[in-house]
Amino acid sequence: MVFTLEPAYPLRVLRYRLRRGSGGAGFSPGGEGIERDLEMLEDGTVSLITERRVSRLRAGDEAHAERLPDKCTVVLRARNVIRVMTPGGAGWGAPPLPL
Repeated sequence: MVFTLEPAYPLRVLRYRLRRGSGGAGFSPGGEGIERDLEMLEDGTVSLITERRVSRLRAGDEAHAERLPDKCTVVLRARNVIRVMTPGGAGWGAPPLPL
């Protein structure tokens, strides 16, 4: 699968999936958030203007993960991975009662 980002920027999409369980509860449950892992194919600068999300770096190694500020500009090296996890939507109404 080719993502629109890949031909436009020097990066590879390693993961793109729904964040199961991230949507709010309710009569009408909220939508799920998205999790993306993006690997840099060459050195570059990335700017994030986000809120209520988590991003991680350093070649996808969870032991070297770093939380980034909501608004920042960082210099990444080739093979660094940035993970962006968006929040799910809020649910509406009281959840249905169990049977």
